[in-house]
Amino acid sequence: MAQRKLGFWRRLAVALVLPTMWYWTKRRWYGMENLPAGGFIITPNHMSQFDPLLVAHYIYAAKRWPRFLGKASIWKIPFVGFMLRKVEQIPVERGSVEAVKSLDTLVDVLRQDGVVVIYPEGTTTRDPELWPMRGKTGAARLALLTGAPVVPMATWGSQQVHDVRTKKISLRPRRAVSVVAGKPVDLSRWQGEAPTRAVLEQMTEAIQLAGRDLLAELRQEPPPDGLFEAPAHRRTGPASEQSA
Repeated sequence: MAQRKLGFWRRLAVALVLPTMWYWTKRRWYGMENLPAGGFIITPNHMSQFDPLLVAHYIYAAKRWPRFLGKASIWKIPFVGFMLRKVEQIPVERGSVEAVKSLDTLVDVLRQDGVVVIYPEGTTTRDPELWPMRGKTGAARLALLTGAPVVPMATWGSQQVHDVRTKKISLRPRRAVSVVAGKPVDLSRWQGEAPTRAVLEQMTEAIQLAGRDLLAELRQEPPPDGLFEAPAHRRTGPASEQSA
């Protein structure tokens, strides 16, 4: 297993983030035994701006160092962007030459047994009930290119700290939050396939449905049929689920 290696800036980031997490959250971690020893991709659901801190804490607790892929605009925020660069997080400008460079960086991270975190939804869910949306294909493309395992992840409770529906932030301490990592998604049926749009969308749906089912376990309620379709504000149907 590639253990986390901490230099000055990573130690500083940990010193800033961990006390905040200890104050703000009462954590329940599940499924760490499902994390592979080598490099892998994690695909969490996204329902709060607090999610990345929660996911980072989980991965750090598993003695690994997360490398998040995020919107380049976040790196333009004063101090935040500076720290993200120092702790080697990975910005991406969609549809640009820089996006290709980001992909090369992700491939290198995985080859060095690192942990790559990609939010397939690309933004916080628009589902009023906070279920996952249909995802973008970046994680699937990276998995097809490298053969790296894709570990689905679900978080629940972060909406109590920051709720995207109300835009409110709660400073109340010890909010109950849960994170579970599932077993790697079986993507073997697409191994060796060309990265066509159809193949990548099918892989992405399989990844998202695995995450949806993990979230249902955390919420202790049955999942909805399919995935939320943000542009049309509807869900993909059962037929779509079966195709994955």
